Amino acid sequence: MSTPAQTGGLTPSQLESFERDGYLVIPDALSPATVAALLAETHLLLDNFPLSSHPMTKFSTGEKSDHVGDDYFLSSGDKVRFFFEEDAFSPDGALLKPKARAINKIGHYLHALSPPFAALLDPALNPGSVAAERRESHPGAIARALGFKDPRCLQSMVICKQPEIGGAVPPHQDSTFLYTDPPSAVGFWYALEDATAENGCLSFLPGSHKWAPVRQRFVRAAGGKPGTEFIDNAGPQFPVGEEYGKAKQDGAKGGEDEGYVMGEVKAGSLILIHGNLLHKSERNTSQKGRIIYTFHVIEGEGTTYDERNWLQPPAEGFTKLFRD
Repeated sequence: MSTPAQTGGLTPSQLESFERDGYLVIPDALSPATVAALLAETHLLLDNFPLSSHPMTKFSTGEKSDHVGDDYFLSSGDKVRFFFEEDAFSPDGALLKPKARAINKIGHYLHALSPPFAALLDPALNPGSVAAERRESHPGAIARALGFKDPRCLQSMVICKQPEIGGAVPPHQDSTFLYTDPPSAVGFWYALEDATAENGCLSFLPGSHKWAPVRQRFVRAAGGKPGTEFIDNAGPQFPVGEEYGKAKQDGAKGGEDEGYVMGEVKAGSLILIHGNLLHKSERNTSQKGRIIYTFHVIEGEGTTYDERNWLQPPAEGFTKLFRD
């Protein structure tokens, strides 16, 4: 039987940590060469997209205005599109920054349409990622270690967290935005640059995945109306398992707005994030950006992904991680 070091899967101690805390930091999950290749692809995309053919859609986290919900956003599931920071514009709508320094994120089909990013998911494109001598942790092997039977990648994004204007992201759960019945989402979050307190690293509320229910869903607006909305979640609010849905343990710190642990990481690190885990990030007021690449995986076997979700699958379906 292959060892975790050979397959890129998780060790027992890593799995225990993820199940306890709801997140796991894996340093050096990407080699320096892979980080450099992904950063080069990111800068190529930022430098070369034409403003003339891309509407200046602002990506809002809900802090200052409603979440984004125009057609450019809703139809981005099988495309590579560009979304601007809210503070990249003047009050009268003029762009205040060079376009490459104004983008909040690029999404949502990089894992299929961009060869360097697609290579992370496909061993045939990136055979070194599962070789024993490489440090890269292959997503398929990690998903298998987490218990997925048919893991599907449904979206991917580069998030830039631009210097001076990178917006804060309030506490949230990924399964609110990528809901399955029952909840199954796991985020794979790769730092392509160092993520620090100064440039807006993530913070986590350890253990909240066990007691914080997915109370709402982010969906397409009802009745054929344009846009998106939050609705009360009438389905399961936790994954299957007796460890979920219990009262918060005695001695746990504070409420849902207290007790967060900052997750400063070096470039090349991977953070796994449970779909029920409460996490957030602060505004980037520094002079240094914080470029990361993230994709989300859901369980394709024994779950329902319905037509209300804002993100709908492409014609070929969501991307399989298991390809053998």
